[in-house]
Amino acid sequence: MTSPADTAPLMLFNSLTRSLEAFEPVHPGEARVYSCGPTVYNYAHLGNMRAYVFADTLGRVLSFKGFALRHIINITDVGHLTDDADDGEDKLEKAAAERAQSIWDIARHYTEAFWEDIKALNIRQPAEWSIATDYVPKMIEFARSIADKHCYELPSGLYFDVSTVSDYGSLARAATEAGEGRIEAVEGKRNAQDFAIWRKTPAGETRQMEWDSPWGKGAPGWHLECSVMSEALLGFPFDIHTGGIDHREIHHPNEIAQNQAYACSHGSGARFWMHNNFLIDRTGKMSKSSGEFLRLPLLVAKGIHPLAYRLMCLQAHYRSELEFSWDNLLAALTRLKRLVMAVAALRGQAEMAGTVEHPRLQQLLGDFASAVSDDLNTAKALTVLDDVLAQKKVDAGQRLSAIAAMDAVLGLNLLALERADLRIRPAAATIDEARIEHMLKLRKEARADKNFAASDAIRDELVAAGVEVMDGDPLGWEWRIEV
Repeated sequence: MTSPADTAPLMLFNSLTRSLEAFEPVHPGEARVYSCGPTVYNYAHLGNMRAYVFADTLGRVLSFKGFALRHIINITDVGHLTDDADDGEDKLEKAAAERAQSIWDIARHYTEAFWEDIKALNIRQPAEWSIATDYVPKMIEFARSIADKHCYELPSGLYFDVSTVSDYGSLARAATEAGEGRIEAVEGKRNAQDFAIWRKTPAGETRQMEWDSPWGKGAPGWHLECSVMSEALLGFPFDIHTGGIDHREIHHPNEIAQNQAYACSHGSGARFWMHNNFLIDRTGKMSKSSGEFLRLPLLVAKGIHPLAYRLMCLQAHYRSELEFSWDNLLAALTRLKRLVMAVAALRGQAEMAGTVEHPRLQQLLGDFASAVSDDLNTAKALTVLDDVLAQKKVDAGQRLSAIAAMDAVLGLNLLALERADLRIRPAAATIDEARIEHMLKLRKEARADKNFAASDAIRDELVAAGVEVMDGDPLGWEWRIEV
């Protein structure tokens, strides 16, 4: 529900043109979006998940602005090499060999774990999850259609000749930031930036995932899958392609080259290319190579609700680096608790109104719409939400209706969450809730008898067990989160 004051065009930063541009859909009234999904050889870390909070926020803003959204997210279960270039081991084959497991079982396990993280962060389901292995026949046909004019064959596979398309790498920052420096040398390549379309299975080697092709038994190159699935499910050109900023340097330029070759045009395949910046972790535990790395379930194990992480992401602009720290996350959790408590108080006063009619709330809805229309400025949008909650003299039902419209974009689930939902038992806790409630009952009795020594002793015992007692608060107690 947008405000009548929402007259600002939706402005989005296009990485391809390096500028803010007004969003005009390819198909009137529709928004077609493709997001690069995970390679399911391991669990997703918190840095990975920032990309999906961003893509979900983009989709929610498009819906808020009145567009019919068709959002596709892929699952890479084949074809991604360990160095993202032309050398290295296949991530899934490597994981299967190390763990002596079926590669299909590994992909299924990590896909389901990723979907659990998506659900925990209140990320909306896309129109379709496109699974790479379901599209291998289409990938072979796509490659066959461009092979004669744009590709050449080497003993290791079929390679794309980047000199056959116009302005290769214009998306990347190669000229000023050495963005293409990670591409490895492969003997026989015509150009350093040429990349694999099809990787042949080496002689004498058997892989769990391999298919017959005109270029021999093997597997598709990593970049091929996104071109094929985006074209098959959205058509060229579609509106927006999203991904992490790391995709801007190699993966997306290679997609664009393939798209140009397939469509026989100078178009990139998508009108907008949008990239979220990194989540920076100074402890070094964001990398999967570190063994135990930062994952969403780790936050839950420490007693932190996943939506605190979503809020932490929303407090920064998606194109800005965001530093992860436990202090930042706990501050976001505190802010989330305050929001939930404020909304719960309104829910206790009135039912949500059907429409927002109050002039001040209409103005604030317009301010909110302007913020999210300005390249998804969620940090500013959150301050507008705070302003709505601060309008104490305005009807509670009206405020609830305005909050519902805003939270449809922010995705914090404010109208459904209870404060008790945010009270998550840390995995290291040595006491259960039944014991806590029993001790609080004993403490209440001691206080009633004016036995303050016994009351204080019970409180101290609870504090030692990681429980914060809150006298006078209807919730009664919370876990003390230690990080």
